[in-house]
Amino acid sequence: MGIFSKKQQSGFSASSTAEEVTEGIDGPGLTAIVTGASSGIGVETARVLALRGVHVVMAVRNTDAGANVKEVILKEIPNAKLDVRELDLSSFSSVRKFAADYRSSGLPLNILINNAGVGVTPFKLSQDSIELQFATNHLGHFLLTNLLLETMKSTSRESNTEGRIVNVSSLSHHYGYREGIRFDKLNDEPTYNRHCAYAQSKLANILHANELSRCLKEEGVEITANSVHPGAILTNIIRHDSFARCVFTVVCLFISKTVQQGAATTCFVALNPQVKGVGGEYFSDCKIAKQSSQAKDADMARRLWDCSLSLTNPKK
Repeated sequence: MGIFSKKQQSGFSASSTAEEVTEGIDGPGLTAIVTGASSGIGVETARVLALRGVHVVMAVRNTDAGANVKEVILKEIPNAKLDVRELDLSSFSSVRKFAADYRSSGLPLNILINNAGVGVTPFKLSQDSIELQFATNHLGHFLLTNLLLETMKSTSRESNTEGRIVNVSSLSHHYGYREGIRFDKLNDEPTYNRHCAYAQSKLANILHANELSRCLKEEGVEITANSVHPGAILTNIIRHDSFARCVFTVVCLFISKTVQQGAATTCFVALNPQVKGVGGEYFSDCKIAKQSSQAKDADMARRLWDCSLSLTNPKK
């Protein structure tokens, strides 16, 4: 990472790896869900949490791919505790089934990492008739979090251990639609821009974490919610845009992170004791980073919360 690798107050830098930022942390007794754990930084996040003794539930759309990842991790870490469960975040019925099955399993839940996502896709509606990027990257995780929140609260109370929710966002949240969240044009195909729509969904990830953090603090619950930017990493999230992938490949020659470095901030916020009690923040390179003015807009966050509740109907 060259000039970009200056160490920050946390003692870590852009070149730090997920293993380095969790070194010495004892995770046995903790249970985590990692969405999108069958590819990209989700794999490394699951691997490093398992390495630290955390029981990891890999929530994946393709369970065959998830099973292959689990097998690879077990070869390296024979005593790793890993479960693979199906979850399609673009489908509310799949999210509800996953959450219902998880609650029925009796497993505790200490850490929820909302990592999965799709990027810069052509205009398409989800199974629930909502623009795909917004539905998958934001609404699916919003619904999942709401449906599992009581499990996290009871786990925190019974174990006297802080729960942590981590939304994987992106620096691109700075560069979306002029109005931020297009509440009245979420499904407007004529004005759809795949890059702005992706940025909108990443802005929503931050607004969700910020409003959730506010609610949790108000309730006095020992659970934090934060968002992270993993960095520029060449993964398959932009597979739908060949031009963007070509440009990004060139850019990555100069500023990219490895997958091991890309998973570092997520693992830092999920496990490191330096982050204890910190909520409603946006992290990059294992330090608190600058959110856009729209990401800090409390009114927009509350409006998004109400809109998301209406669209997902989590009590259904």
